[in-house]
Amino acid sequence: MQKTAPICRLEDIPTVEIEALPFASLDSGGVLDVVFGALSEGRGGWLVTANVDFTQRAADSREVAALYRKASLIVADGMPLVWASRLMGRPVPERVTGSDLSWELAARAAEEGRSVYLLGGAGESGERAGRALEERYPGIRIAGVDSPRVDAQPTEAQVDAVLASIGSSAPDLLFVALGSPKQEYLIDALRPHLPSTWMVGVGITLSFIAGDIARAPSVLGALGLEWVHRLAQEPGRLAERYLRRNLPYAARLLFRSALRRA
Repeated sequence: MQKTAPICRLEDIPTVEIEALPFASLDSGGVLDVVFGALSEGRGGWLVTANVDFTQRAADSREVAALYRKASLIVADGMPLVWASRLMGRPVPERVTGSDLSWELAARAAEEGRSVYLLGGAGESGERAGRALEERYPGIRIAGVDSPRVDAQPTEAQVDAVLASIGSSAPDLLFVALGSPKQEYLIDALRPHLPSTWMVGVGITLSFIAGDIARAPSVLGALGLEWVHRLAQEPGRLAERYLRRNLPYAARLLFRSALRRA
């Protein structure tokens, strides 16, 4: 049985501008209230959980920044962004991680008897993630699972194929696990066709849910060191991104944020 979530209007949510992106001043509970409040009114939306890699990408590309800014809600998934907001004198309440939020969204969906569609993921991680969610939350409805081949900027034919896969399921929540910004380009193309669905780009999260990749201990996340754990797991793939791009950028971000103190 669906419950009525507290209504929290998107236009009433204060934001903090970090680099080129407006971050909602919400904790995870507030995010859930926004999403499920909108769903109770039949309105969909788009949630971006942005980490340092997102803000760096947005700072480097006006096109990508404009893409992310189309989202209904952007939250800070990364302690450097929380620290930056504090240095500016406009702190966001907390770090809202996409991985934790995915579990929380699924839990609320199960309570309300709502449906979730899992799109993307590596190999069969989507299927395993679906089973893991069903085992943990018996009331959840997995509307479907698909792992399509999609270009960095999806073609019309690819978008049509995804829509055909989703079919008439009209999910309440759509988790898109394709990595950024590919997943955001796809979400942007899907939104006009699924106006009552809340869509979330979840990156590697389906692999976490499936148990294919282990999450970092919570203490590392609180210290802003979750990336060290991920780097140890996939050094070949992540060393360039974390060590040569993200770390120097994060240092510059914190310095600029201190200069912008309100």
